[in-house]
Amino acid sequence: MDLSTDRERPEPVADDERQEWERRRRMRSIAIALALAALVVVFYVATLVRLGGNVLNRPL
Repeated sequence: MDLSTDRERPEPVADDERQEWERRRRMRSIAIALALAALVVVFYVATLVRLGGNVLNRPL
């Protein structure tokens, strides 16, 4: 059974399509980075709230 006929070679993409694809990939990466940064901020604030005011009063 030859499976190579099920897969077709990808056709070459035009330069405009490639630029659009790269732009969308970059936007997706930025969105993921912003979501991750927001999650870090949420965890940081939650930690400060849980520890209360004692976080600033501890000895260094």
